[in-house]
Amino acid sequence: MFKSVKYKALTFTTILTLLLTACGAEATPDPFISTAIAQTVAAQNASAATETPLPSPTVAVTEGPLQFIPTLTPVVPLVSPTLPKSTAGAKTECGRASLVSETIPDGTIYPPKTSFIKTWEIKNESNCTWDTSYKIVFWDGDVMGGGYVYNLPQSAPPGTTFPISLQLKAPETDGTYTSEWMLQTPDGTEFGVGEYSASFYAEIVVSAAEKPEYAITSVDYNVVRDPATGCPANTTYTIYATLTSNGPIEVTYQWLQGSGTPETELIKPAKTLKFTEAGTLTVSHDAKLHLGATPGNQRWMAIVITEPFDQEYSHIHYNYDCGAY
Repeated sequence: MFKSVKYKALTFTTILTLLLTACGAEATPDPFISTAIAQTVAAQNASAATETPLPSPTVAVTEGPLQFIPTLTPVVPLVSPTLPKSTAGAKTECGRASLVSETIPDGTIYPPKTSFIKTWEIKNESNCTWDTSYKIVFWDGDVMGGGYVYNLPQSAPPGTTFPISLQLKAPETDGTYTSEWMLQTPDGTEFGVGEYSASFYAEIVVSAAEKPEYAITSVDYNVVRDPATGCPANTTYTIYATLTSNGPIEVTYQWLQGSGTPETELIKPAKTLKFTEAGTLTVSHDAKLHLGATPGNQRWMAIVITEPFDQEYSHIHYNYDCGAY
C-alpha cells in the first residue's frame, strides 16, 4: 500500500513538470502549483504512515535478583483509606510473608521534620507470585509524611526476599511515633509478616534537643562452642554481643562474667565502641575452660557500659559439659 501511493504521487509530479517545461525553459512555476504538489506528496505520505501498522513494543526481560527502586511512589490520591481491620492477619493462600531484616532500629532519635528512608526485607512465603497489583498500605499509627498506599514496583516470585523502602518524615512535635504497614492482595485482603501476620513498622523518637540523650537501647547475645560437642581437654566459648544504639554515640564497655556462685569478675581492659549513626555493632569475648573445670556449673557473661553512663545489660548463660552449651 505504501509503495502504490508513492508511485501515484510521483506520476502526478512528473506530469506537472512536463507541462511547465513545455511552456519554456525560463518559465517560473506558479507558486500555487508548487505548493499544491508539496501538499499532495505530504498528504499521501501521511496517509501511508497512518495506514501502516506500528511494530509491537519489545519488553525487555531481565533475570537475577530483584532490583527495587530505593523508595516507592504513593498511589494517588494521598488520602487515608478505610481499611477493613477485621481482615488483619488473615491467612490467605497468597498472604504469607516473613520479616527478614530492617534498617533504622526502633527508638532511633531524629530532629523534627527530618526525612529518612526505612527499609524492610520481606520474604514471600506463599506459593503465589506477587505482581504490581499487590499493595503496601498504611495500617495504623502515624503516616509520617508518606503516602497511604503504594504498589509493589515489580513482581516477587515465591521464596523471594525483597526490600520495601519508604521515604518518611519525622513529625514536628517531640515524642515517640510508630508507623505501621501491611501488604494487600489484589482482592483487598491485608496481611502482615510472621506467624500472626503482624504489621511491620517504623518506630522513632523525635527530639528537638541540641544534644539528645543517645544510648545503647538493647544488647543481644550469641554463644558459639568450639568444639561444638564432646569432652575435649580445652573448650572455647565465644560470646558475641550485638549492641544497638539510637544515634551517634561513643561508649566505653567491659565484659562482666560470673558463675553459679555470687562472685563476679570485671574483665579488663575497658574498650571503646563508636557508632556514627543509629544502628548495630557486634563485639566478642572468648571464655576458655579446661577439662578440670567443674562440669554443669552454669556460667554467664554480660556487657557493662561505663562511659558516658553506667549500665549493665542482660546476661547470657552457658554450661561446661560434654554437650553443647
